Amino acid sequence: MTGRLDPAVASIRRAVRSALADVEPGRQVLVACSGGADSMALTAAAVFEGKHAAWSVAALIVDHGLHPDSAAVAATVAGRLESLPPFDGLESIHVARVQVGHLGGPEAAAREARYAVLDSHAERMAAVVLLGHTRDDQAETVLLGLARGSGPRSLAGMRPVSGRYRRPLLDIARAQTERACQALDIPVWADPDNDDPRFLRVRVRRRVLPTLEAELGPGVSEALARTAEQAAADTDVLDALASARFADDWSGGALDLAALAEAPPALRRRVLRSAALAAGCPGSDLSAVHLKALDALVATWHGQRAVQLPGGVTARRHADRLLFTDAED
Repeated sequence: MTGRLDPAVASIRRAVRSALADVEPGRQVLVACSGGADSMALTAAAVFEGKHAAWSVAALIVDHGLHPDSAAVAATVAGRLESLPPFDGLESIHVARVQVGHLGGPEAAAREARYAVLDSHAERMAAVVLLGHTRDDQAETVLLGLARGSGPRSLAGMRPVSGRYRRPLLDIARAQTERACQALDIPVWADPDNDDPRFLRVRVRRRVLPTLEAELGPGVSEALARTAEQAAADTDVLDALASARFADDWSGGALDLAALAEAPPALRRRVLRSAALAAGCPGSDLSAVHLKALDALVATWHGQRAVQLPGGVTARRHADRLLFTDAED
């Protein structure tokens, strides 16, 4: 590319620079690259910024094996990363074939397999991992959370930083990543699953959000992303308060209820969730219904029976303590 720097390219580079401002020179940065516009634009920006910040940038292409030509697609993406000028400076390119299970549906199973291999590579490399989720992805996540009635934790959407994972593009529109790839002459792969109406997220993307934009006016995605940012800030405060309370009240598989019953419901239920998780409940199966039943043992106790929780955990009240035991105990 010659002449003036394309604004979309500049915005994405700036977003990567900001997201990795605390990453020291020499650190490994691993980019999850599917070959689509979002991840290719992110990889190009990481390579560019990595040269100035002295990061060691690598790319990981995950082949989920869900389509007959998936191996060929992964090889094509790897070839583009090896040969195109915007990626000159990548230290290494990895292609990982994963086995996708069936639990939780195809999307959830593919996500679990993808994160497992990302975690494995990142652990071995001691790397920060960059993910290409955009503002549009964030808007879809918030809408799905609203539809499921998942509460403020779900409305907070995806976090810019989550452990080793960074999402620099949460303030970047998908259209900007597409423009950046055009400006840099990067061909991209269009995943057919992104147009398959069998998937709920695709229906939200192709039907629900465009309808909301048409009926309510432009800016719906931006508003939903702002909602996620505000919900995340509030959730972080409550989670910190709940974590401190849990540390004080939890001991030996039981929760001290002396003060918890008087706590605000939002704080109390977070403490109860922490207790259930500590007792062995899988977080993916612990629902608002379970937390409501636990809360009743604390706030409206009148001798009701024990609550059965996911993972074979039973919660029962004894005097001013809430006991969590294996179901067979």
